Amino acid sequence: MSILKDQSLAESGRRKIRWVRDFMPALGRIEERFAREQPFAGLRIAVSVHLEAKTANLGYVLQKGGAQVRLTGSNPLSTQDDVAAGLASMGVETFGVHGASAQEYERHLIETLKVRPHLIVDDGGDLVHLLGGKCAQLGENLIGGCEETTTGILRLRAREREGILPCPMMAVNDARAKHYYDNKYGTGQSVWDAIMHTTNLVVAGKTVVVAGYGWCGKGVAMRAKGMGADVVVCEVDPFKALDATMNGFRVMPMDEAARCGDVFVTVTGCKDVITPRHFAVMKHNALLTNAGHFDCEVDVAGLAAMAVGREVRRENIEGYTLPDGRVLNVLGEGRLVNLAAGNGHPAEIMDMSFAVQALALEWLVRHRQGLERKVYQVPDEIDEEIGRVKLAALGLAIDALTPEQQAYLNGWKAE
Repeated sequence: MSILKDQSLAESGRRKIRWVRDFMPALGRIEERFAREQPFAGLRIAVSVHLEAKTANLGYVLQKGGAQVRLTGSNPLSTQDDVAAGLASMGVETFGVHGASAQEYERHLIETLKVRPHLIVDDGGDLVHLLGGKCAQLGENLIGGCEETTTGILRLRAREREGILPCPMMAVNDARAKHYYDNKYGTGQSVWDAIMHTTNLVVAGKTVVVAGYGWCGKGVAMRAKGMGADVVVCEVDPFKALDATMNGFRVMPMDEAARCGDVFVTVTGCKDVITPRHFAVMKHNALLTNAGHFDCEVDVAGLAAMAVGREVRRENIEGYTLPDGRVLNVLGEGRLVNLAAGNGHPAEIMDMSFAVQALALEWLVRHRQGLERKVYQVPDEIDEEIGRVKLAALGLAIDALTPEQQAYLNGWKAE
């Protein structure tokens, strides 16, 4: 039933999955409980997240909790064919091929939804988009779902405002256990891991332009500064721009930054962040990368229209030659560089994010009666449970408030 490139790659995929499982202790402890309690017994779950080893582990944990799971990717360039084959060999129906065309990618999404899920895990809103349109009939059993990304949550809230959200959805990205760690530390490390591995170039001494200073942008800028780069931040929010300034970064509009940048990283979740007017003034051999969500932050189509030539310069790097001879280099086709040209966030980081996913799905099942078709915040108790589990798994301990301290913080009398 699975759609794969090559089932013979399964052992390589299983090795990758086994490796990350050793470094995802919080999800491992949740798996132990799920295996005992079977919270998803009789339920079907459709998952669309970047198809690599950490995601495979999430799919496997949900299966151990009693669910029938179908899993696909959320970006054709981030799908790892050996991991897809490995997961399928572990009993999770898997649909994904690296480099799939837009038509093939949609087919994989639809095949995943044909399980007629009770629960979904989405990354960027692709499953919700189909369930709210051409695949509405496949959502007849929906209890609810979870969304992994900032971009996806923006789209969910837009649907909620218009009254067209197909089911209750949990804003996993907004959980403390997710955005504090995944967005800042995960993105910060994985983006530079991918850029450095792909280019084999030094970071120190270069001018790095980070577009967007949300949690992801903070991580990218922080790590660039730590490696010796001169960091420029571009923002549309005055307070985020002030925050960047207070953290020691230069702040300017993209029209100015385009002239001085050596490496550009977009982290906005919006479109048309870097456009032809910016390409026109960039340095020769500037590197253009995206770490937001969709491949519209850097206008690669606009760059192609300007160019008089293009060539593959290294794996995952395409050079566009402009009429004056300058070459601008696009990494990973302008898709998420840390996944299109790398292995994504570290396992220890995704341990936190996917623990949120697992517990949020369980919460939706427990509270299925009376849920409305709206976006829900992850309950504090889930965040706190994951924090405690993660600390325990790392062998760490923290202080606890005494009853008197609790009363002091919750009251108004200075006693």
